Amino acid sequence: MKTAIVTDSTAYIPKELREKWNIHMISLNVIFGTEVYQEEEDLSANAFYDEIKTKDLPTTSQPPIGKFVELFEELSSGYDAVICVHLSSGISGTYQGAVTAGTMVEGIKVYPFDSEISCMVQGFYALEAAEMAGRGEPAEVIMSRLSDLQKSARAYFMVDDLSNLQRGGRLSSAQAFIGSLLQVKPLLHFENKVIVPFEKIRTRKKALKRIVDLLGEDVSGGGDYRAVIIHANREEEAEEWRQELSALYPNVDFVIGYFGAVIGTHLGEGAMGMGWMKR
Repeated sequence: MKTAIVTDSTAYIPKELREKWNIHMISLNVIFGTEVYQEEEDLSANAFYDEIKTKDLPTTSQPPIGKFVELFEELSSGYDAVICVHLSSGISGTYQGAVTAGTMVEGIKVYPFDSEISCMVQGFYALEAAEMAGRGEPAEVIMSRLSDLQKSARAYFMVDDLSNLQRGGRLSSAQAFIGSLLQVKPLLHFENKVIVPFEKIRTRKKALKRIVDLLGEDVSGGGDYRAVIIHANREEEAEEWRQELSALYPNVDFVIGYFGAVIGTHLGEGAMGMGWMKR
């Protein structure tokens, strides 16, 4: 059985890695007024952060089901199966779109996987699936492996500026105002497929330290881990953090990822996070 791997743009897997592992991408939409951009295809993360300096926050939307159907039909000429790794179904209908599209195509079996998370941690699942598919592993075996990885997957995000959460309706104006006065940096995580507050921490420095402590609790039990440091237009800070953590945790392979347009719309510039899973 030959298996194709698909993920969506919120995995933020660099193009060169997608090409290396033959991972197909379907983009979510970012809408500035009447202008619709396909994330990661015609709107990069850098371009997005430039845009929001002078424009109102965009809205975002999942890919049309027709895009999935078109891609699956295209893949059916060379593959028997396709595994689709998508951002959490609790924050987007993208996963459900893949499920629905899978019932509308013939000649290829579709295996949708709800990562229950987003960003490069979602990307880790797609990369693992692509490596296994490259070795000729059956789709059912790959899906089982992804479910196993889910047991150790974690991600925590620190929001630097509360205004995006407030403007997006996820925080009241009063909460944002008081939080800004107190320098509160909400630490968020995924729970039951949705993003919820984990802790409220008073400063950026303490929030980042708390994420490191949470990582340390998980990786101290032994075993090898892969981790991603995720930033919203703070690449230099992310690289400094990576170097510091690589020295502290030799059993963890750290890479740098980013919050692209869709996730960055809600978290805002300056957000930082980290995700990891056991190898």
